[in-house]
Amino acid sequence: MTPSPQPQLPVTLKDIEAARTRLEGVIANTPIEISRALARQLGSDVFLKCENLQRAGSFKLRGAYNRMSQLSEDEKSRGVVAASAGNHAQGVAVAASRLGIRARIYMPLGVALPKLAATRSHGAEVLLHGHTVDEALAEAHRYAEESGAVVVHPFDHADVVAGQGTIGLEILEQVPNVDTILTGVGGGGLLAGVAVAVKERARQLGREIKIIGVQAENAAAYPPSLAADALVPLNRVSTIADGIAVGRPGQIPFSIIKELVDDVVTVSEDALARALVFLLERTKLVVEPAGAVGVAAIMEGKIKNTGNTAVILTGGNIDPMLMLKVIQRGLAAAGRYLVVRILLDDRPGSLATISQIIAESDANVTGVDHNRVGGSISMGDVAITINMETKGDEHCELVLGNLRAAGFRPVVVHG
Repeated sequence: MTPSPQPQLPVTLKDIEAARTRLEGVIANTPIEISRALARQLGSDVFLKCENLQRAGSFKLRGAYNRMSQLSEDEKSRGVVAASAGNHAQGVAVAASRLGIRARIYMPLGVALPKLAATRSHGAEVLLHGHTVDEALAEAHRYAEESGAVVVHPFDHADVVAGQGTIGLEILEQVPNVDTILTGVGGGGLLAGVAVAVKERARQLGREIKIIGVQAENAAAYPPSLAADALVPLNRVSTIADGIAVGRPGQIPFSIIKELVDDVVTVSEDALARALVFLLERTKLVVEPAGAVGVAAIMEGKIKNTGNTAVILTGGNIDPMLMLKVIQRGLAAAGRYLVVRILLDDRPGSLATISQIIAESDANVTGVDHNRVGGSISMGDVAITINMETKGDEHCELVLGNLRAAGFRPVVVHG
């Protein structure tokens, strides 16, 4: 029986194969790592596609270069303009440097300093504008209309989608027996490109390969958009996964995803933090929160019965200050970092008693804060906040139980 053809889509496998030829010598064919710990949890092999090790720290160079390398000489002479909070900015900057194109990039105010510095180091002109990527993108379009510069959109262009899809071809060569591919979703360029490449190759081979997108639950525009069969913008986006903090899907990616992608699931902020800590500890890989969403989906039990599963670690560009906060949140979510606040009489010996209980419970105090002034603190009382290292959820409950048994009333702040 001849497999039925795919529907007419704005990006084809032929486009992706052509993009791969253009990208030869420009990008790295990033490695695959096997995770036995995730395999035990999922019940089948798990392969990590390490785009966090790509040049400029993410997959974004693929789409940016494929788009910009096809500009006419006239378009190249006018320069390019883009907007991004980090990864797309660096991809455009590197592509522009390699192609000899002038690049202006708008980044939102408050962008992480390492991403700002890295983008400038690649030779791009960087201007800060607005408080969100959407505001920066609006300014980029205004500048393009004024100057004639070409806008390089982070996801809503067929050439960008085709460039991102080259990852799918690599995965099929590195893991020929893959059954499912997981990747994070923001605007949808990567998910759409991988879906086109993998679904068409699987169709040619007479196979079924699932493609599943993963979004942060506080920045999940695709589930409501797919349900409505129309682009549904979010009123608010708030997530530590800034690389996929997109409030509205791209029209071109959406038209592909609704036809080809098997499912889009969401993960919590705590799951993202736990996944980042897991990748640091167990795989020795530095991955930003947006790059860890596929791992978070496995750890949170959002996907099951997926067979041999490849997870794309989309990027590794993370601000060290954000990493510090995310690690702390991830440890707390895993029951390995506990912060409690205790209100007690301000008299000698109280803190010593609490410290002894914690020590006998085999927890390690890492910080103590005293506060005698506050709306809920009476005269003669003191509020003590204690940070401690613990060994998991059961150990946290043991510590809390021992404190309560001694007459204290700990309130959990983190953990």
